[in-house]
Amino acid sequence: MLTTRTTSYPVLWLRSLAFWIAFPTSIFIYVVLLMLAFPVSHERRWALVQSWVHFVLWWLKITCRLTYEVQGKEHIGSNAAIVFSKHQSTWETVALQEIFPRQVWVAKKELMSIPIFGWGLALMKCIAIERGSGRAAVKQLVSQGSARLREGIWVVIFPEGTRSPPGMHGRYRIGGAVLAEQSGFPIIPVAHNAGEYWPRRSFIKRPGVIQVRIGAPIQPDGKTAQQILDEASHWIEGQMAEITTLGLASPGVSS
Repeated sequence: MLTTRTTSYPVLWLRSLAFWIAFPTSIFIYVVLLMLAFPVSHERRWALVQSWVHFVLWWLKITCRLTYEVQGKEHIGSNAAIVFSKHQSTWETVALQEIFPRQVWVAKKELMSIPIFGWGLALMKCIAIERGSGRAAVKQLVSQGSARLREGIWVVIFPEGTRSPPGMHGRYRIGGAVLAEQSGFPIIPVAHNAGEYWPRRSFIKRPGVIQVRIGAPIQPDGKTAQQILDEASHWIEGQMAEITTLGLASPGVSS
């Protein structure tokens, strides 16, 4: 349990520095290990990734006093599904791997060209979509996403496409809803306020407890892709209105 107390900016900076020293180093080490593990199954590579995820979240708690709590875990079933997550931060790209079962991400294709990081994505069977390719991208998502789901692998999608600052949201793209409509697999909506503690493009990590809310599965039966998208986006943004604190997690307030 984290305690509440005033934290000075220099202390926040030093804690964040300690985190950043280890974070990129750990990515490099684990991608090398993933490359060495290339001959083994995706399931075994996933177990290796899990050890990295546990380390990062543990180190984030130790250095920055930042942790999280989840409401709605009962909605995570034993069968694969499509995760529709709010995207505010780098945090959720790590934490969702601890919260949900074995998964792949839908990511923009240019990430695959990043040395080391992109290699790791490729080894984990990431679905790389080329932005701006319209119907071709949706077709690729449906084809590869359906195949992953039939393998029992969850598919994680950030429907806004890019990170949105706290209190704002981007346009929800329809590709993931089309995947649900055509594959028959449900969507699990996820809301969180990680951007208030780990802001995008920010060196500082603020202490506190990130709120994560998981909604009931949205079944695609008898619904159009647009109806599925509307239902998911309305639930997510409704939850965001409840958990967004806007400024309560600022430096010098709590840890």
